[in-house]
Amino acid sequence: MKKNLMILAAVVLFCSSVGFGAEAEKKIGVTFQLDYLSQWLSKGVPAYGKQGAIFETIDLDMWGSGFGVKVTHRSATSSGYVDKQRIDYRPYYKGKAFLGERYQIDYDISAGYEHYYGLAKEKANTTWEWIYSFGFPNLLPKGFKPKYIAHYESPAKGGEKYNYVAGWVHRFLLGYDLEVLQLPAPLALSSEVAYSGGLGGANHDWSYVTLGASTSFKLSGQVTLTPGVYYQKSMEDTVCDRDVLYSTVSLKYKF
Repeated sequence: MKKNLMILAAVVLFCSSVGFGAEAEKKIGVTFQLDYLSQWLSKGVPAYGKQGAIFETIDLDMWGSGFGVKVTHRSATSSGYVDKQRIDYRPYYKGKAFLGERYQIDYDISAGYEHYYGLAKEKANTTWEWIYSFGFPNLLPKGFKPKYIAHYESPAKGGEKYNYVAGWVHRFLLGYDLEVLQLPAPLALSSEVAYSGGLGGANHDWSYVTLGASTSFKLSGQVTLTPGVYYQKSMEDTVCDRDVLYSTVSLKYKF
């Protein structure tokens, strides 16, 4: 555990040093985000059953260099899930390739360490998660936003006991911003279909389809409120054995 945290600290320090030279005149961006989810579906899986979830996140943007780090605390809204509380530590790098071209790519690459601090050390189901996200903002007619996200997780602890954790999830998303006169911001319509690559012992198969809608309200120059509603049609019982309708509310404060 200490070794992993030292590695993460080294990554963060490296990110800081990258932005310290030419970008020294820029400030470190700090964003605090509070999320409520009526149910949390983690890559299609109901992580807290039918209970809701609360996320608290601090996001540090290293001088606008593209490097940053997020720390998120996740917990259920009811008792009985103490062992599933966790803290995620996630350094990342964001950027754009082929800027302005039709095939422009907005990418976000990150590596996260997920620590279930409520479990004893010898039982901790801690994992590493790599996320590769690629958006194509100019590929389709204006307003349509395709994206591909690949997740790969592997156990942080050695031994065969946790080998079932390792696996992929491939997510294919399409969003559309619908202008609505009654709303101050576009209505963000989203659709997603996912393929399970064995993560957590799930079968290799198309696992779910999700449709959603959200919008944002500027409460001030620094505070944004974003409510949303989503419906997941589950197709693989080893991921989720029921369809789920859930809502989310996100409050973001940017310093």
